[in-house]
Amino acid sequence: MKNRLKVLRAERDWSQADLADRLEVSRQTINALETGKYDPSLPLAFRIARLFGQPIEAIFQDEA
Repeated sequence: MKNRLKVLRAERDWSQADLADRLEVSRQTINALETGKYDPSLPLAFRIARLFGQPIEAIFQDEA
């Protein structure tokens, strides 16, 4: 699954650790999400969408 996390994070000048703290996950989780090694759970995807004020579909895109 492709995502815009790295771009959205950079626009706010947040480190991976900053984003991880805001989402209450590890920095390693953020890294895995950004590199496409891990797809978020639905609750985490909703938290990410709320944090950035965007719909889930604007952040995550299926690669199919």
